[in-house]
Amino acid sequence: MNHLQLGYERGISTVTLNRPDVRNAFDERVIAALTAWAADVARAADAGEVRVAVIAGAGKTFSAGADLGWMQRMRDYSREDNVRDAEAASTLFAALDALPVPLVGRVHGAALGGGAGLASVCDIVVAADNAVFGFTEAKLGILPAVISPFALAKIGRSAARELFLTAARFSAERAREIGLVHAVVPESELDATVEGYVRELTSSAPGAVAAAKKLIASVAGQPPSDVSDLTAETIAAHRVSAEGQAGMRAFMEKRRAPWLPDGE
Repeated sequence: MNHLQLGYERGISTVTLNRPDVRNAFDERVIAALTAWAADVARAADAGEVRVAVIAGAGKTFSAGADLGWMQRMRDYSREDNVRDAEAASTLFAALDALPVPLVGRVHGAALGGGAGLASVCDIVVAADNAVFGFTEAKLGILPAVISPFALAKIGRSAARELFLTAARFSAERAREIGLVHAVVPESELDATVEGYVRELTSSAPGAVAAAKKLIASVAGQPPSDVSDLTAETIAAHRVSAEGQAGMRAFMEKRRAPWLPDGE
């Protein structure tokens, strides 16, 4: 975990990519460490100990993609080695995407290649207005295959056709327009904006938030008629759940919901 800086406070788990000397570039060690962190967050969330996760980068940039040393080693990999390597990365992105708590990305500097992939699996991304994004793999003769399912789910086929094929870098404002980013603010306001999102997320019921995240994955792209039973069963189950009953009672009686953090 020495490639990551971990933090925890009042139900918020924070991971900071901590390789500023190489612009927080990915290699197999970073992938393994992030995968382990995701597993720890999932376990803690199931135990009710974590409600929101935040991912950031140390130094001047969020993540500039693949580490050059790792890329040099890849040149000597066999096809089987490359498959194993890619499967490990795929496992990481899938684990982050499926976290049972919201994942908030704090992006500054650049999010390129795998860094843009991390933005793709965040539920909410806050970016500095001078941040640069890019699915830049084609410039190196490769392609964003592993992150493609997550990027496509975020930005859609049209934007992917332009940005995967040109491998062009694009601004934070463009990232917001295509749905990769949700808020663009001056870099000096990044932390305050992330904290604002965290407050909003922790003011919602944790069970409802986890279920809503799971519901989005189940319903997205499906015809309404195919998921009507699922949606009816889901809302019915949560209306009669202890959390749902407590929340509706608190609203009707104009009192504090039981899941609100102390001081709110």
